This record gives sequence, C-alpha cells and structure tokens, in this order.
Amino acid sequence: MKKSRLGPEALLFPTPSVLVGAMVDGRANFMTAAWCGIASSKPPAISVAIRGERHTLKGIRATAEFSINVPSASMVEQVDFCGIYSGRKVDKSSVFDLFTGDLEHAPLVASCPVNLECRMRHTLDLGAHTLIVGEVIQTHVNESCLTDGKPDATKVDPLVFSMGTGNYHRLGEVVGMAFSIGKKRKGGKK
Repeated sequence: MKKSRLGPEALLFPTPSVLVGAMVDGRANFMTAAWCGIASSKPPAISVAIRGERHTLKGIRATAEFSINVPSASMVEQVDFCGIYSGRKVDKSSVFDLFTGDLEHAPLVASCPVNLECRMRHTLDLGAHTLIVGEVIQTHVNESCLTDGKPDATKVDPLVFSMGTGNYHRLGEVVGMAFSIGKKRKGGKK
C-alpha cells in the first residue's frame, strides 16, 4: 500500500466537536474545540487543547472550572457559530438554554446530550495551545441517550470533526464489540 508523507501533523480520526464552557467576566461563554479527549479514568479527567488567545481560556484560568458539552450532530450550526466568533466580540451566553450543576463557574448547555463539569487540575503550555486537564466532578446525560442505564453513542449522535477535510460528521455503523471481537483472532497477521 502506497503512503503519502505529510510531515509532522496531529492527525487523528475522528475528533469530537465539543463546546467548552466557562464563565468569563461574569458571563457564560462557549467555544468549539475538536482537540479534546479522555485523560484518565481514576480520577476521571478530560483534556482539551485551547489556543492561548481564546476568550474561554481566560475564564478557565480565572475560576479553575469549565464544562465540556457534547453536542449532537443536529447542533452543527450552533457549534460552528461558537467556533467562528469570539466571546470578546459576541455574547454567546444566549445561544443556548443553560443550566447549572455542582460547579458555579461551569455553565452547561441543556440541549447537549452529555455535559461534564470539570475542575482544572493541570495546564501545560505546548506552544500554540495550552493543554487543560480537568477532573470530571459531575456528568449529566439525557435519559433518552441511555441504554440499560449506560450512555449509548448511537443515541447521543455526537458531532465529530475531520481534521483532513474540515468537515463535520456523525458516527457510522457499529463494526464490532470492544474487548470481544479480537478474541476471534488467535495468532499473527491474517
């Protein structure tokens, strides 16, 4: 199989499109981020890479609290809006219906099927981005997105981003059961 060399790029597929929420100067603000992922299971932690000039980062640094809101694919227009416009110039506090959870400075988007309240634990300056690691203090999931009491990605219908094309997508079909399908293989390459 022929490969093309692209040089050093942070290229993973897919990346989640999330709304990072923070209180900035007393007002709820949200930014779109695609560089977000699980950092730890115990304690549960999320990492998100944020450009240093982002308005939301100012609020996270000031309060050490933030939210990660996982939008469904149907929210693509609002999510893209929050990625295009800075909270320095546009008041994004009224784009969504909001609710509060356990943390005072972590605004939550009611229409997102999954919401994580996070307390900042670490920051790491990586050049163009600052990596924020937050401990998940509380998780909120729409009951309609649960199967047997557990979050179901198909029901959440998360919005994902393709770094290569710059397009938003939704998840596709189930192709196998984790920690199970691999048991069919007993040896080396097939």
